[in-house]
Amino acid sequence: MNKGTKKVVTNCECCSNYVYDEDYEYYICEVNLDEDEMMRFMTNSVRECPYFQLDDEYKIVRKQM
Repeated sequence: MNKGTKKVVTNCECCSNYVYDEDYEYYICEVNLDEDEMMRFMTNSVRECPYFQLDDEYKIVRKQM
C-alpha cells in the first residue's frame, strides 16, 4: 500500500443518498444498484461506496459567502 493514500470507509448514515422512506418506515439507499454491485454490498466485499456523497447541509451557505 502507498504511504500517501488512505482508504476511506464510508458510513451510509452520513450519505446524502441514504434517506428515510415513510412508506416502509426505515432508511434506504436511493442509488439503483445492479445485481453485481448489490452482491458485493451484501457480502461486505467492498470497503467503500463509489456513490457516497457527504450529506453537507451547509454546502449552499458556503457558496453564498
